[in-house]
Amino acid sequence: MCLYQALLTINTNPFIVLRFIITAFPRAGNPPARKTKDDRVIGMNLAIETNGFSKSYGPVHAVNSVDLRVGQGEIYGFLGLNGAGKTTTIRALLGMIRPSDGSVKVLGQAVGPHGRGPWKRVGHLVERPAAYPELTVRENLEIARRLQGIADKVAPERVIEHLDLALYADRKAGTLSTGNLQRLGLARALLHEPELLILDEPTNGLDPAGVVEIRELLAGLARNKGVTVFMSSHILTEVDRLATRIGIIHQGKLIKELEAVQLEELQTQRLEIKVHDLEAARCTLVQAGYAVKVIENTLILNEESAIQAPDEIATRLVNAGTPPTRLAVEHEDLEQYFLRLTGEKL
Repeated sequence: MCLYQALLTINTNPFIVLRFIITAFPRAGNPPARKTKDDRVIGMNLAIETNGFSKSYGPVHAVNSVDLRVGQGEIYGFLGLNGAGKTTTIRALLGMIRPSDGSVKVLGQAVGPHGRGPWKRVGHLVERPAAYPELTVRENLEIARRLQGIADKVAPERVIEHLDLALYADRKAGTLSTGNLQRLGLARALLHEPELLILDEPTNGLDPAGVVEIRELLAGLARNKGVTVFMSSHILTEVDRLATRIGIIHQGKLIKELEAVQLEELQTQRLEIKVHDLEAARCTLVQAGYAVKVIENTLILNEESAIQAPDEIATRLVNAGTPPTRLAVEHEDLEQYFLRLTGEKL
């Protein structure tokens, strides 16, 4: 039985079946280039590798000479403002677009103009999840299973359970909420138990409980199965909690890469002070030689001497008759660090 006939056993509408076959997966590209010994050695421990990757659309440079190195088993958080080049980079990693310059490798195999890509080992979710509204959740996953040649017939049921979709398994995809449609997209990405997950905004549309659930799912895949996760997200608190390494792209350039453990060292600290008489307290500290900022009825001191000795600041204010009602050393979070690095304002 041919693939087309097999799919008709799941859904009898031939238009739906043909449309699914044509659009379900990333474009394959050219036949794979012959691997050299150097190719195998360089990419041996890397899940993702780009060298001088650039993409232009006419005069617009969407991505400019990006060098990415993502090790196997890492959870890599890829951050950037809207239009920074995140989705363009992800689409290149999946062979959906060809680089204007440079090269892209995924799991040691060239993609784009130099190879097909190891798609049977890669799961992906890019932008809005692809699903056919006329088919149920279970039918969408069953067609995906057959198209990918997955022998395990219980794979759809497994991911339905993992993504908490059991109550919606026989509901048409077109009736799903945004959050449950996102779960269906993640279920498809996980259906074949990939070595690498490439996810663009994986928690989009999920409620807080769903966000936590997906975070724990991805962390467990990396920890227990060695799955590499490359994810972009605008929810920086989730990236901060989940990622083992972070890359920040800005105006098409990768401006910073750091290990999660390095983040605390790079984040600035400040002393925040609240008082009843804001102006009197500010004058007291300025006269003592401190540079004081006032933000939303809070005095901010960034000097190391103040941060290391907040008790001295408190004593000075008490003696001046303006005792603090709150005094605390605060650490910059990932969102504030990101905005400082990219030059954006809160």
